[in-house]
Amino acid sequence: MRLSENFTMAEFTKSQTAERRGIDNTPEGEHLDAAVALFENVVQKVRDHFGPTVINSGYRSPELNEAVGGSSRSQHCKGEAADIEVPGVPNAELAEWIRDNLEFDQLILEFYTPGIPDSGWVHVSYLADGDNRGECLTATRIDGKTEYSVGINA
Repeated sequence: MRLSENFTMAEFTKSQTAERRGIDNTPEGEHLDAAVALFENVVQKVRDHFGPTVINSGYRSPELNEAVGGSSRSQHCKGEAADIEVPGVPNAELAEWIRDNLEFDQLILEFYTPGIPDSGWVHVSYLADGDNRGECLTATRIDGKTEYSVGINA
């Protein structure tokens, strides 16, 4: 099944943990609708602008989310979020482009190290109902804990 012109459901649901543990990681109903909206409104537009785009983490069923230690509030569990990268494009540049050009609910430049263009990744979410916050954050690890600061701080 295609979520958009260049992305399939298999790309969005791929998980080594799910494969190893035999976990069904298939979104249905409103989670499937949310995934289509995310891809049509954000991920495909990134692909159209930059070219091939890699999904590092996509949908997580409740069982998979628990297995990987994810937050119970994660938008990945609702089909609303993906962690992405574009080979050859610094993740900070990708986050800034999304911030400046697309509608989104939450955009997080995660664990980016200035001077190392391919470090970290970009988390982006989208709400199908259109009530998107446009929240921008940067996640860093300080003393073993994840801390969030407002804005895309590269």
